[in-house]
Amino acid sequence: MSSRPEGYIPAAGHDWLLPLYDPLQRFVFREKPMRSEILAQAKIGARSRVLDVGCGTGTQAVLTKRAHPDAEVIGLDGDAKALAVAKRKIAREGVEVELDEGLATALPYADARFDRVLSSLVFHHLEESDKRRAAAEILRVLAPGGFFLLADFGAPRTWAERALSRLLRHGGHVRLQLEGGMPALLRDAGFSRVEDVAQLSMGFARVWFWRATP
Repeated sequence: MSSRPEGYIPAAGHDWLLPLYDPLQRFVFREKPMRSEILAQAKIGARSRVLDVGCGTGTQAVLTKRAHPDAEVIGLDGDAKALAVAKRKIAREGVEVELDEGLATALPYADARFDRVLSSLVFHHLEESDKRRAAAEILRVLAPGGFFLLADFGAPRTWAERALSRLLRHGGHVRLQLEGGMPALLRDAGFSRVEDVAQLSMGFARVWFWRATP
């Protein structure tokens, strides 16, 4: 059994919630439009090397491989149980996706390994210090000409989002993001340019899509 660092949060929040992870993604987090927007904004080219950080049960990695069969797609997650679900999903879909167990704060890859790094709804689980370490690690593994596409909770825009997104503040990990601090954090990590390329309202919160370029 894999050991987990103190404070580690599994893909579904708690191990017992893992069977509900995919249904919650579909019905609570507007998964289909979110995943489609990630693919559109990733602008993956021929034979690109793509890393999905915090891949969970593998949905984005599978969709990426289906959309770009000639790309190398690797999914990384610290939750071995979620990766087991991802492995079954990949086998069922008949696609070739590599899965690795590891943490965003210590990526097990060489420098300049990937053309694209993707991450969706993962950073809000991390303490601010770990967000910074993860961003620096992602910058390290990006190849020249590549970029990081991050989809996660950001500043609310509507009154409903402002009221309901307070529920996300439990534990404090997401506060910086809800206050609009993610672009500055990415720039502090060493990215030279950070752009807001899209937004998607979940009703209770807003997911922002940031493209960070070295």
